[in-house]
Amino acid sequence: MRIFDPHIHMTSRTTDDYEAMYAAGVRALVEPAFWLGQPRTTVGSFLDYFDALLGWERFRATQFGIRHHATIALNPKEANDPRCTPVLDEIPRYLAKDGVVAVGEVGYDSMTPAEDEAFTRQLAMAVDAELPVMVHTPHRDKLVGTRRTLDVVRESGIAPGMVVVDHLNETNVALVKDAGAWMGFSVYPDTKMDEHRMVAIMLEHGTERVLVNSAADWGRSDPLKTLKTGRAMLAAGFSDDEVDKVLWRNPVAFYGQSGNLLLDPVPGFVEGEAPAASASYEGSSVLRGARV
Repeated sequence: MRIFDPHIHMTSRTTDDYEAMYAAGVRALVEPAFWLGQPRTTVGSFLDYFDALLGWERFRATQFGIRHHATIALNPKEANDPRCTPVLDEIPRYLAKDGVVAVGEVGYDSMTPAEDEAFTRQLAMAVDAELPVMVHTPHRDKLVGTRRTLDVVRESGIAPGMVVVDHLNETNVALVKDAGAWMGFSVYPDTKMDEHRMVAIMLEHGTERVLVNSAADWGRSDPLKTLKTGRAMLAAGFSDDEVDKVLWRNPVAFYGQSGNLLLDPVPGFVEGEAPAASASYEGSSVLRGARV
């Protein structure tokens, strides 16, 4: 089973996670820029974070045979902090960098006017950069937030096929499907979606434009939820080809619209063999202070 996790926060994960993911079949992933738990207080802290995503984390993933890509954005939670919003002026130059495959995560947290402004500006950036967009739906008032999200997306003029609306569940999947956007599902313990509910949704709505991710981060989460979803699909009667479509071909199709995917096998890694680090961290140009 080959796996492309389209939404996972590897900055929060350990090398053991990378090793387990490779063993499970993960060969590529997308790490969206997001809230780190501790509020940022300056634009510089965002820039350091973006540089780490596009430099250090990308390098770290290759040590375990996995291709790392990123999305860049001011996330909706921090869009309400005036200390953070000036980073919007810096984002366009990051969208042109290697490894950036979308603008994200954007969207709503509390559905404030400040979030409206950040969302609208970043949708315009995506149109200008010809990049897809990853949209975060709010944890509270999800159905209302999804309707509002789809209205803003329509008003922006971006093609719906360039948008994935993430963290969906049974209440809002039909809205996103009918809008023609991609449907993103975070299979995440306790708070979002489990693999059995995910399979039930696919049995009802099919596998077209479906992206399944682990959203693993610093919270209680599981970077192998993609694998577990694939196994649950097989147990429910889905074919190997349908599993491959959901866990590999769909994310490749969506993020491939950026023109920035790199999916060649990492040199030094052989299928069927246990992974071993392909280079030492000490010799890395990242550790010598190279900037992205």
